[in-house]
Amino acid sequence: MFRFIHAADIHLDSPLRGLESYEDAPVDEIRNATRRAFDNLVALAIEEEVRFVLLAGDLYDGDWKDYNTGLFFTERMGRLKRQGINVFIVSGNHDAQSRISQHLQPPDNVTTFSVRKPETTLLDDVGAAITGQGYASRAITRNLAQHYPQYHSGYFNIGLLHTGLNGREGHEPYAPCSLDDLKSKGYDYWGLGHVHQREVISEDPWILFPGNLQGRHIRETGSKGASLVTVENGRVTDVTHHELDVLRFCIARVDLSECHTMDAIHDPVRQALENQQAHADGRVLAVRLELSGESPIHMNLVSNAVHLTESFRGITAGLGDMWLEKVLFKTVGKDRSNDMIGKTPGEQTPLHTILAAVDQLEWDPDDLQDPLSLQIPEIAALKNKLPPDLLGSDDPLIPNRPEKIAELLGDVKGLLAARLSRQGNLP
Repeated sequence: MFRFIHAADIHLDSPLRGLESYEDAPVDEIRNATRRAFDNLVALAIEEEVRFVLLAGDLYDGDWKDYNTGLFFTERMGRLKRQGINVFIVSGNHDAQSRISQHLQPPDNVTTFSVRKPETTLLDDVGAAITGQGYASRAITRNLAQHYPQYHSGYFNIGLLHTGLNGREGHEPYAPCSLDDLKSKGYDYWGLGHVHQREVISEDPWILFPGNLQGRHIRETGSKGASLVTVENGRVTDVTHHELDVLRFCIARVDLSECHTMDAIHDPVRQALENQQAHADGRVLAVRLELSGESPIHMNLVSNAVHLTESFRGITAGLGDMWLEKVLFKTVGKDRSNDMIGKTPGEQTPLHTILAAVDQLEWDPDDLQDPLSLQIPEIAALKNKLPPDLLGSDDPLIPNRPEKIAELLGDVKGLLAARLSRQGNLP
């Protein structure tokens, strides 16, 4: 019987881009998150007395600014060597960018597989054969798996590969291959990397992505860690996911359909945040709050978004070990603008004229790829000055989807009607 750990996509010293720019962000946790998660991996390997550790690519996050990242990694490998634990690595697309790492000399318990062709290491003491091939360049678009050798008879065979398989949302289709490609090799376990969400592809044989070790942004939510694998009599008897992350991203969704007053929204928000905290096991949380539902107070929510955001930040601060990354107001409301006008259908009023002008701000989605910036030169100029993160996120500052623009136009009409009504300007 022996155990090993399968981890991938460490992205050591990844900056967790954009987070530190927020005034109340947990800066220390952000800066040290990937290192602390890696320390947790080393501690798990020692505690479980594993025979070896598999790292399936993207150990690094591109080229380093200096040698500190490499020195940190080398020192941790020395700890594992003193415990008799070997480490086997295939480079991934991000590792291929690192020039400094090419001159790094880790301890001799570390094996980095060739980038030219698949290599196999035989561990006769436990009867394991480990085969892997790394990336020679950032973008590998050919099928690496098809060149892996057939299984070594009499050994527990492991394939180590950084791949997008046949495609995964949000990931480049690097080293593409099929499930049949992997199964055809006769291996007992395939340790994959590249996809940051844990996914078990097959249990006969075992083929899985362990996910990344530490979430780096809000699109990498939930538990992150590595897989501890137990092998007895030449077969896998247990695969257990171990949570190793230190800073966790999550999305708290709150349905405000039943909230009829502004005061009523704080209790469900607090409850949603407390629920997320209850499942964090003491970790610091970076929370995105999403407010949804067909709400009777929709326009009040939109018009008071800044004030409400600060109020919600106060709730998270009171709960402790929690940071509010962003609030998304995704509620919808009934179009009450006609009710507010107070005139019979067909009768023109100043508000009718304003809302008609808003209605004219509509475009044919088949003709325009980026409606706002194409129609309004000032917005196009602003777009050129904005950081890419604000344009390419899941909640871009300048929307480019027709359905999102239509939603915003509806909000504009409601806000105009509500504002004029409060100021007594409706006829």
